[in-house]
Amino acid sequence: MACPLGGLLVSYFMDRIGRKYTILLTNLLGLLGWLLLATSFLHSDRDLIYAQMLVGRALGGIMIGMFVSPVGVYSAEISLPRIRGRLILGTSIGLAGGILLMYLLGYFIRSNIVLISTISCCYQLAATILVFPMPESPSWLLTKGRDERARKSLRYFRGLPKKEDDYVPEFEDELAHMKATAENSRNTAASESLSQVIRRPEVYKPVLMMTAFFGFQQACGVVVIIVYAVQIAQRAGVSIDPVLVAVMLGVARIIMTFFMSTIFEKWGRKPSGIFSASGMGLCMLLLAAGGWWPDTVGTWHWLPVVCIVAHIVFSTMGMLTLPFFMISEVFPQRARGSASGIAVFFGMILAFIMLKIYPNMEAAMGTANLFAFYAFISFLAAGFIGFFVPETRGRTLEELEEHWRTGKYTRRLTLNNLKEVELHERFLQK
Repeated sequence: MACPLGGLLVSYFMDRIGRKYTILLTNLLGLLGWLLLATSFLHSDRDLIYAQMLVGRALGGIMIGMFVSPVGVYSAEISLPRIRGRLILGTSIGLAGGILLMYLLGYFIRSNIVLISTISCCYQLAATILVFPMPESPSWLLTKGRDERARKSLRYFRGLPKKEDDYVPEFEDELAHMKATAENSRNTAASESLSQVIRRPEVYKPVLMMTAFFGFQQACGVVVIIVYAVQIAQRAGVSIDPVLVAVMLGVARIIMTFFMSTIFEKWGRKPSGIFSASGMGLCMLLLAAGGWWPDTVGTWHWLPVVCIVAHIVFSTMGMLTLPFFMISEVFPQRARGSASGIAVFFGMILAFIMLKIYPNMEAAMGTANLFAFYAFISFLAAGFIGFFVPETRGRTLEELEEHWRTGKYTRRLTLNNLKEVELHERFLQK
């Protein structure tokens, strides 16, 4: 339950202390949580040990709920459309790497929570230190009226020298456009309350869409497969070490995540999501078939392992990564922090519910029927993505905001448009 709290907290901090310091605060909470776990057995009092471990786990949960939005929003705001997808996916790569690290530690160090927490603490400390030299998001600085700092920050991210001896028209055009957007955000914030802002179509439409997207993500069993990987492997009749299967899932996920930037940019977000949900549904159907017809399909001992690993691969191609990816793209500047926090809050609440009810659902429905249920929801998710999720590839954040406001794009996206975007960004090569 600490994860949803993190989603609410991040919506408050992102707009008030900025993206950089929200990321720093998130890392500090994670560091403190791992420290409490690593030092919990220094006491002999069992009640104190339990309380310290509980607080440490709670801080870790808050950190998980907080880290998704600011990192993605920061990546989206400092980048241009051509490379935005690759930067935002850094969040998914880091998450996949962290889960793989936990799987590996669990495989090799199965009964030493102090050692596991100490190793994780060192990793968290390194991440915290790396935040300090990061410049603040120029978009956020402009909304606070800090134009000079925003100019320096944007020049840094565009690879331009600190001395402004040269005049780069593309840079000045981009900065002027960002200033106009920030000015509009400031005027709206001054004249409208939060309830009025939420009623705007460019705010409530993406909030509803992302909330539904997170709902499908959790209902099709993405997080359940990750968290209950060992138990599901045992139920499915996997003959090898179930913990090793979990490690295989982590390896498959991180390898696939590295390819996702290319897939998202080549295919687009929408086709990737449809393919992902359809593939997940097929994997769940095959697992269900193994339970329905154990004398035929169930004799293929390799099938459960292949289906579980393939499910992770397909989910990484869209359903697992896209919702967290798109919260950094679809919300307008003035509500980006609050709206993304709300979406993550509901996503974490749904994840908590699905994880808590999984054992009861399995007992009531049976493993095979539960897999069939996940397959049905996965196919529904494919239809939802096809009809309701917009394509964001090659679009600026301002164009996406206009789409939600008017229902159409001001610029038709073609192959030539994408080439023009790359030409417009040529000053990055300087």
